[in-house]
Amino acid sequence: MPSSPDATAASGGPCRLHAAGRAADCQGRQLDAVPWKHLPPTLEVVDLSSNALRAVGAADFLRLPRLRVLRLRYNNISYVAADAFRNNALLEHLDLFNNSLEDIPAAALTRLLNLRELHMSNNLYPRATLAEGFSELVKLQVLTMGGPLVKGLRREDFQPLRNISLQVFAIKCSNDLRFYEPGSLRVIHTERMGFDMAVDGRPDAFRHMLRDLANKTFSVLQFRNLFEFTYYQEDEDLFRNLRAVTAQQLVFHRGKFNENLLRMALTNLQVTPVNSLRLQYIDFARSPTFVDSGASSSITDLNLDQLDLWYISNPDVLRFDWRFTWFNKVKNLSIRHVYFNFVPCDAWVEMKDATSLDVSNNRLEDAFIYNRRCDYEDAVPNLRTLKMSFNELTSLQALSALTRDFRRLQVLDVSHNKLGSVFTGRNCVWQKNITRFIAHHNPLVSEALGCLPITVHHLDLSHCELDQLDLTYFEKATELRELLLSGNKIKFIPSAWRSPSLRSLSLDSNSFGLISEKSFRDMPGLSQLRAGNNPYHCSCELHHFIKHTVSRAKVNLTDWPWNYRCYHPEALRNTAISRYGPGVLECDVRIVIGISVATTAVAVMILMLLCYIFDLPWYTKATYQIVRAKYRAHKEGAAGELGSFTYHAFISYSHSDADWVRDQLLPRLESNGNSYHLCIHERDFMPGRWIIDNIIDNIESSRKVPQVVRSARRRTQPYKVIFVLSHHFVNSEWCNYELYFAQQRAVGKTFCDVILVVKEPLDPSSLPSKYCKLKKMMSNKTYLEWPQEVSQQTFFWTQLRGVLGKPTMTRRRTLRTPSERSVSVIVAPAEGLARPSVAETNVEPNNGSIRWNNTELSNMRQIPAVTF
Repeated sequence: MPSSPDATAASGGPCRLHAAGRAADCQGRQLDAVPWKHLPPTLEVVDLSSNALRAVGAADFLRLPRLRVLRLRYNNISYVAADAFRNNALLEHLDLFNNSLEDIPAAALTRLLNLRELHMSNNLYPRATLAEGFSELVKLQVLTMGGPLVKGLRREDFQPLRNISLQVFAIKCSNDLRFYEPGSLRVIHTERMGFDMAVDGRPDAFRHMLRDLANKTFSVLQFRNLFEFTYYQEDEDLFRNLRAVTAQQLVFHRGKFNENLLRMALTNLQVTPVNSLRLQYIDFARSPTFVDSGASSSITDLNLDQLDLWYISNPDVLRFDWRFTWFNKVKNLSIRHVYFNFVPCDAWVEMKDATSLDVSNNRLEDAFIYNRRCDYEDAVPNLRTLKMSFNELTSLQALSALTRDFRRLQVLDVSHNKLGSVFTGRNCVWQKNITRFIAHHNPLVSEALGCLPITVHHLDLSHCELDQLDLTYFEKATELRELLLSGNKIKFIPSAWRSPSLRSLSLDSNSFGLISEKSFRDMPGLSQLRAGNNPYHCSCELHHFIKHTVSRAKVNLTDWPWNYRCYHPEALRNTAISRYGPGVLECDVRIVIGISVATTAVAVMILMLLCYIFDLPWYTKATYQIVRAKYRAHKEGAAGELGSFTYHAFISYSHSDADWVRDQLLPRLESNGNSYHLCIHERDFMPGRWIIDNIIDNIESSRKVPQVVRSARRRTQPYKVIFVLSHHFVNSEWCNYELYFAQQRAVGKTFCDVILVVKEPLDPSSLPSKYCKLKKMMSNKTYLEWPQEVSQQTFFWTQLRGVLGKPTMTRRRTLRTPSERSVSVIVAPAEGLARPSVAETNVEPNNGSIRWNNTELSNMRQIPAVTF
């Protein structure tokens, strides 16, 4: 059988099954017959209310042996078959209220021996007589019967109930009661009794009913529509027999009361044990014959625990005899929907014993409830609870002035008013005993919080349109334990919110999207938190808060998880926060920092390793030297210094290979008829200049030839750089600089201007990492090797001249020295710094060339530092 709404709809049944197929909801489906074919036998509860059923047949519930509750109210049932419930022995609750039964279906009902509740009032049977078979219904607890056609009650009507103790019995009769036989209700034994009948035409019937109820005890005795059409004008006391009735609560529901009738009721209640009286939906009117003689009120001893005056048509009922003395012994007074708008001064004085006063749902205003001319010092000395919700109050200051002298006031309810204006909420002085302040649904501004009592333990400011909080108030309210701020417009939770005594906090249905553990760090005692239904931004901070709050159980989220959903970002909108789980790397800052530090450390180590492998510091230093030299050259050029000469080749060699260069290389290339003009540091570097400047200037000198011949020479004879390679060359720092500068000049070219002369055998793979370019040249470019055998050296010189090409005319460079014949130079003594910045030598002009004294050249290395 179907057990869910979807399954039921699929089967075509008109009822909605629930409770695992044990209950069927068929109400309001316009059914004109019981759909028994669609009702599974597992049903225990069937609701067929508010349909168009006309009859209950023998087979309608035959297939429901487990049926316990059957509701058939608000149909048009006029007939119930005698065996309609023959297979429903377990039926306990049967509701036939408001149908069209013309007779009480005794044959069908008396079979139900387990019946506990039977509702068959407001039907069309004319008599309320019960068949003798009802005496077998010993489990019956609730019986409601009668209808608008029952004209009266007879003694035999309820005889079958004489041995049955009921909890509830209610009888409805015609509003035109014709008769009442005394003793008709005497056999009824019940805790709660209700009458729905009008005695306008037979007032004496009411006296007989009260006499039949004498010496009985009821928890509730209710009279409905006692006088439905007319006000009682006779002088006979209708409530005289009420003195013999014992009831905890007496209720008059609907009907017409005037001053005389109400006085009769209250006068007799003063001498009865009734401790609760309720007048609700009463049409009250003044008695035209009543004259106030100025004498004291006749109602001065109405000792009631509870007096409820609800929905009274005329607020004059409060002082029906022009006095308020009937309130002076009432402990709990509730005046609701009476729509009075002011409280006279003498009314407060008369409520001496009142511990609770509820004046909600009226029209009270500040100026009318608090009268500056009244003395409130001795008013309501025992009042502990004051409820003034749903009125027209606007001033917290006036409210505090009213209650300032209520010495025992603890609970103040002013919800659903218009309190909160900052202009009417200053200079408030409250009674220090107030521990509960209920002010929800008031248009409060945040400044108005400064006018609230600071002694409260419970504060309800829900739905008060607050967009921010006055933290100063919460610092003063040191005893606050429970705070309700639901349904406001709070946009953020202040991080400095300090409330050390707070235990329970409600922040649901506000406008903040961020919440974290820091939000409540100054609330060490917080144990209950309700913060759902907010536009949360699903972030790591929120995830951490939820995770720690739920797991540690220090703070109980009372509306978790169903009321928590993401609002931002858009991709996660309406996603349950309980399902939101960001990645560990996204939210764990410690892991992110650890990974970042580790990554940075690895990157630094790799960079250091690369620097070590590729000798990056050396290249940086060399580049720095180039920049400095270029800068100095620019300054010297700006000062008008003469340009340098042009050479056929620049020779780079180690100081240890100088003898081979002087004795072998220079004589072979410069002493022939068509000789080359070569540049070596020992001879051609400009005295007095920086070594780096000399190196760069001489390597770049081909770019400083006169403009007339420069372009032609570049096309026919490119400038050459000869490197004399040896182990000493590799270990010389200045040679490294010269090689690097030559490499920089060759950027974008193929090293065609570079000539490698290997003076002694070298293994390219054994070269240091900083010689990566040299390795590449030795791997890809043919180099010249100096032969150790003398017979092979002639061919070497022929190869070298072939590589250098035919020499062309060069422009001489004039040395500007302090003396035409000699200069003083500085010689660097160390092998690693073998390039002298200035050398002391004799210079003699000779056919456009410079001759060097060999002895002096050899002695140059021995001069530690000679300056001019």
